[in-house]
Amino acid sequence: MLQRLLEANQYTSRELRCKLSSLGLRASVGRTGDCWDHAMAESFFGALKNELVHRTTFPTRAHAHRTIVHYTEMFHNRKRLHSGLGYKTPAQVHAEYEELPATA
Repeated sequence: MLQRLLEANQYTSRELRCKLSSLGLRASVGRTGDCWDHAMAESFFGALKNELVHRTTFPTRAHAHRTIVHYTEMFHNRKRLHSGLGYKTPAQVHAEYEELPATA
């Protein structure tokens, strides 16, 4: 049932919220019409599809998994520059954050 709801894009339906609740889960979506709720995730998945998925034929599910993990960890996070991060990679931004002095 959960898979059917997700495939039907019923992310904010009462039926989905009840099912998630019965599983001890909480949906991470905002109010209907909140265009900023998942903007970063939407951007990532758009890039993933345009830069990899739509250009690749995956012979097996395992091959797809390995290829997508490699894209994410080795290219998207370490080499691909992101305009929203000042044309830095997520790895660079994370390293800079880790170097900040701790404040109490």
